[in-house]
Amino acid sequence: MERTIFSSEHHLFRQSFRTFVEREIAPHYERWEREGVVERALWTRAGAAGFLSLGIAEEDGGSGIDDFRYNAIITEELSRPFFMGVGFSVHTDLVIPYLVNHGSAEQRRRWLPRIASGECIGALAMTEPAAGSDLAGIRTTARREGDHYILNGQKTFISNGINADLVIVAVKTDPAAGHRGVSLLVVERDMPGFSRGRNLEKIGQHAQDTAELFFDDVRVPVANLLGEEGRGFAYMMSKLPQERLIIAVSAMAGAEAAFEMTVAYCAERTAFGRPIGDFQHTRFLLAELKTELTIGRVFVDRCIEAHAAGRLTTEEASMAKWWATELQNRVVDRGVQLHGGYGYMREYPIARAFVDARVQTIYGGTTEIMKEIIGRSLFPKRQA
Repeated sequence: MERTIFSSEHHLFRQSFRTFVEREIAPHYERWEREGVVERALWTRAGAAGFLSLGIAEEDGGSGIDDFRYNAIITEELSRPFFMGVGFSVHTDLVIPYLVNHGSAEQRRRWLPRIASGECIGALAMTEPAAGSDLAGIRTTARREGDHYILNGQKTFISNGINADLVIVAVKTDPAAGHRGVSLLVVERDMPGFSRGRNLEKIGQHAQDTAELFFDDVRVPVANLLGEEGRGFAYMMSKLPQERLIIAVSAMAGAEAAFEMTVAYCAERTAFGRPIGDFQHTRFLLAELKTELTIGRVFVDRCIEAHAAGRLTTEEASMAKWWATELQNRVVDRGVQLHGGYGYMREYPIARAFVDARVQTIYGGTTEIMKEIIGRSLFPKRQA
């Protein structure tokens, strides 16, 4: 089915970024997978090409482009070849909106030009060992002393955690106030007391540096408070729809690529003297997946279009995230099965697609949390 949400300018941008991926990422990705981190030089090359400045105004060193469809293109072009370890999305789709929407003029001048150039890599630190989807339950604290906050606590599963130069950290500035006591502080790499733990060993997305972060009496200037004190929870809630939609965008692109790869394999692989695609069971299975992918694509594209126009709701983003990520997991699982023993071998891309996709139903809010959000929206008076 033809996609109609992109203009000729979008298509030119896609081709430009696809060429960048083929030249700057594909030749090195297996090495980054082994090393557990993407080299920093990629970030400065992406910044020089203008791929890290989406959503940033020209006066702040950005492209001036504020159209989510461009962000979606970058995510799709990284997800289709299964280069999900490249953490551009965290930097561009999560960190930049916080700085643009809630940063002061001084903060934007200080950080955004280096964010756009790739000199400064961004990360977002919400999750803690005892607080994942429950953001109101975080325990990291920041106590104000004069012109500084004294920050103490721990974060985990932080994408870009090793490379990050600037981390937006969710903290409790008033632990007794519940979610109204949550604030956001910007912690910079060189601040004494800020340290990184392990580059966590995951079953997939090995090139994505995912780390533990520790804060031991870190003195964070009050000038690094993002927005207003006590408004952090509201800021995070307002940004979650975009985070969940970009995961859905990634899931759909990855699922479609895995499906195409599986169809090609079924046309070539023979069993009992004929291609396995000739067996009715295989054709029926692929027909089911193709139908689900088409339905998913139409819905996710509708959500991309709605978000670009500022109309996407929290419930719609939750539906897209739940449906697309669960669909991706079904597609890659069936793809491995149809590849037979070869599907279990790392040398076959479907194997990496399988392990890389598994976390998609977990981060950004689990499938169960997505269903809870959708379910609550059906009974607003009962939840009041």
